[in-house]
Amino acid sequence: MKNLVLIAVLALLVISCKEDKKEEIVIPQEKMTPMEKNLSKYVSFKLTADLSGLTENERKMLPLLIKAADKMNDLFWYESFGDKDALLKSISDEDTKEYVKINYGPWDRLDGNSSFVDSFKEKPLGANFYPKDMSKEEFETADIENKSSIYNFVRRDESGELYSIPYHVHFKEELKEVSDLLKQATEFADDEGLLVYLKLRAQALLDDNYQASDLAWMDMKTNTLDIVIGPIETYEDQMFGNKAAHEGYVLIKDQEWSKRLAKFSAYLPELQEGLPVEDLYKAETPGTDSDLNAYDVVYYAGDCNSGSKTIAINLPNDEEVQLQKGTRRLQLKNAMRAKFDKILVPIADELIEESQRKHITFDAFFANTMFHEVAHGLGIKNTINGKGTVRASLKELASALEEGKADILGLYMIQQLHAKGELKEDLKDNMVTFMAGIFRSVRFGASSAHGKANMIRFNFFKEKGAFTRNDDGTYKVNFEKMNGAMKDMSNLILTLQGDGDYQGVADLVKAKGVISPELQVDLDRLTDANIPVDVIFEQGVEALGLQ
Repeated sequence: MKNLVLIAVLALLVISCKEDKKEEIVIPQEKMTPMEKNLSKYVSFKLTADLSGLTENERKMLPLLIKAADKMNDLFWYESFGDKDALLKSISDEDTKEYVKINYGPWDRLDGNSSFVDSFKEKPLGANFYPKDMSKEEFETADIENKSSIYNFVRRDESGELYSIPYHVHFKEELKEVSDLLKQATEFADDEGLLVYLKLRAQALLDDNYQASDLAWMDMKTNTLDIVIGPIETYEDQMFGNKAAHEGYVLIKDQEWSKRLAKFSAYLPELQEGLPVEDLYKAETPGTDSDLNAYDVVYYAGDCNSGSKTIAINLPNDEEVQLQKGTRRLQLKNAMRAKFDKILVPIADELIEESQRKHITFDAFFANTMFHEVAHGLGIKNTINGKGTVRASLKELASALEEGKADILGLYMIQQLHAKGELKEDLKDNMVTFMAGIFRSVRFGASSAHGKANMIRFNFFKEKGAFTRNDDGTYKVNFEKMNGAMKDMSNLILTLQGDGDYQGVADLVKAKGVISPELQVDLDRLTDANIPVDVIFEQGVEALGLQ
């Protein structure tokens, strides 16, 4: 019980017998132990959804999908750290154990992956995807089968030589269980698109051939339930940004909200043509089969559940699928609302000038997040000079730059659609909420691709005068200069991607991917005010009332 209280921002709700009302008692930061301070970075949130619209078969399917997703936790533990059980048994302090579980290891994901367990030093850049003693140079010169595959581990044989082992071989027993669960779920799949996807995904887990199931996932149009499962994002591999980590989301579509969003993907080709960059860097035509939907997420597992939590999904990552069909953008509405209410609004009250706080709105936060995901489809996926894909040429720096691109082009899209009359809300809402969102994401730390992207943008905007800092430590957006900074930064990022300019991106990250002492003082104020950095979830069949 102690840990649950600490996780919930160390706030106790005490009922007063005299006044019959709830009083919030907050433990000051200076009175907390170091581990209590760590736990106070997170606030607990119960993941629920309206199940009244589900069919009987969908209600039967949901627990199977949750069980399948849950198994991604153990796979990600291995990828992130190694032997979970041995680590937890070596720790006696219960608060430290709880924080280890949140981080899937002894390194703090909200503090640059710094160690918070004395017996561990720095986290290996390659996590557990590669041998701990392997250098970049050794990997680059080694003759390894399927060296560029994102679906295998690199290990040493008895003679010390490097070799690869596919995920589906290493995790053979575990993935067979997951595959069987997805096959069981097909028995209750009334939606044809979901049925086909579940069958193909069940097979893909057994052979690491995911493209067919990715294409089937793109073809789903009328499903209510959804599951994103398997090795997907490559953020955990900070050595090369090449190895995908296992994760799982279980989702329920909000049909009403999804109908409101459906029209925006059709604008992608037109918006691509108008990007503020030379024609060579926007020559590709984005797929127009993209979906834009709103979901309630009811389960997170593995990579997506570690440290800071995703509030929107843009997949598949396969460049061939993206060029052929585009991507699906899933807005996780309930998780987004949790972060807005519990984190973004308190941050704005502390750091945004009072005169502009009226522009902090959930609709703007939702739109900024949504168009961030849509904007991943803009720009180009292949370099213009024969260096291959943007992701391959920029290696471990690709994710941070791509997140920066999506952030800035998402705001560009909002501006363009507002000018066309497709968005009616005040554009100032989006800009001020965007600024507050930078403070929220910067707190994720330098180890996060999103955190690096936000630091770069913050420092770039500062140089361009897109905002000013008042004497009282609050910030005010200069709307005209923010427009100019947005165009300049869009041009810079798209050019670096198109050129596959690894050194140029490295220089940008080194120069601007840092938190200045002044900004750190302001971020410390948020900590002192007990404003959490992110959320953890009470989730599963019990939270949904499905026992």
